[in-house]
Amino acid sequence: MEREKAVQELQTLYNEKRDAIQQRLREFKEILDRDDNDVFAELCFCLLTPQSSAKTCWAAVSRLKERSLLLKGAANEIQPQLNDVRFGDSKAKYIVEARGLFTKDGKLYLKSHLSSFTNLFELREWMVENVKGLGYKEASHFLRNVGLGEEFAILDRHILRNLKRMEVISEVPVSITKKRYLEIEEKLRRFSREIGIPLADIDLLFWSRETGWIFK
Repeated sequence: MEREKAVQELQTLYNEKRDAIQQRLREFKEILDRDDNDVFAELCFCLLTPQSSAKTCWAAVSRLKERSLLLKGAANEIQPQLNDVRFGDSKAKYIVEARGLFTKDGKLYLKSHLSSFTNLFELREWMVENVKGLGYKEASHFLRNVGLGEEFAILDRHILRNLKRMEVISEVPVSITKKRYLEIEEKLRRFSREIGIPLADIDLLFWSRETGWIFK
């Protein structure tokens, strides 16, 4: 009965926020129409997010862009701009490594790399295996933020707390292995079908319920 009530409340909330959520998802899909620099900014944002707030991380990315450090800065130049981001020293190095991975002849080729994959699950695996600092959560987050992640779950603490509340999982795991991540993702996928809320929408719905706003 408690679960049924929680689901009904969630569906009611979705009806209230559906238009705003779907507008946000449309905006994500427009990112790939922009240049590689904007797509790379989204990747850097997702590299910064572990154990730091989204708002703080996007502010840091914006500072780096304003100072032309995102595309040209060395790790020791980037790090001072990450003072309010946890593990800023390591994350500055991740940004530089990611930039090198997708740069050829001094130019970013991130968009063409993304489009070279027809299977988005294979693309996510490649990102996790090759982009230092990206786990499944961060890779899923990045792909969602550029309009390619409708089938992926972003299992951060906000989502996991809500999944426990909905009895999709019995407890919030302290840490998540690849196997566990994919298991919970599939449970969320089934739950979203069961209650009639698309997977991409349910992530932003849970996130907005926890934080009070729809961000990224």
